[in-house]
Amino acid sequence: MNNLGQAAWVELLKARRSKMPWLTLLAFALAPLAGGFFMFVFKDPVMARDLGLLGAKAQIVGGAADWPTYLGILAQAVAIGGFILFSLIASWVFGREYADQTISDLLALPTPRVTIVVAKFFLVVLWSATLTAAIVLIGLGVGALLALPPAGAAVFLAATERLVVITALTVLLVTPVAFLACAGRGYLPPMGAAILAVVLAQIVAAAGWGDYFPWAIPALFSGAAGETRAALGPLSFVLVLLVGVGGVAATLAWWELADQTA
Repeated sequence: MNNLGQAAWVELLKARRSKMPWLTLLAFALAPLAGGFFMFVFKDPVMARDLGLLGAKAQIVGGAADWPTYLGILAQAVAIGGFILFSLIASWVFGREYADQTISDLLALPTPRVTIVVAKFFLVVLWSATLTAAIVLIGLGVGALLALPPAGAAVFLAATERLVVITALTVLLVTPVAFLACAGRGYLPPMGAAILAVVLAQIVAAAGWGDYFPWAIPALFSGAAGETRAALGPLSFVLVLLVGVGGVAATLAWWELADQTA
């Protein structure tokens, strides 16, 4: 694929020279910090109330101050909050060309359009994976500061595998957002669709059909709705894969066939 390395490097430079990587990191860093707060409360709810961190009538239910619980919170944060944040990244990577009115200049370059699209998706994947790795590292630091009870290597290995799968599923579900950023020529249409997908995922999951709705599957896999991961069959993951492939194909078709300069 002609000039793919150069195109990917240009996309990386665009991101590095903007404030978006730091803003997304700051936003995602709230997840391990919030999880650390819950761990602190679970360890000593009386102290937390005495310090004014909880109201006198606050109810603390269903939690333990240990690594499995804390890592489970991080997994749920990636599955739910990660989709919104990764959608924002995809919207920015693909939609900024229209918002900044640089699309005509980009298309005038002697680089195949498919190469540009692949480079942009490469940046979305790399950026999303880096953010996930960052919150895991922050989470490990927070957990160490809170002196959570020691856990075996198997606990951390299982949590790592779960986070990798959740990140991959979530990134696949973001590809239609990239297409909408192109078709909508900006940021608002894709982000509106992403928020709608999250709302629908909550409704469909509550109705008991979440394993057939792709955008609900990462949250179910993370355990956000209880221990329902075992209920997810092969069809659930195939649906997510089809959405991911369809989003990439639609984006490529848009760049190849649509009138980009209109």
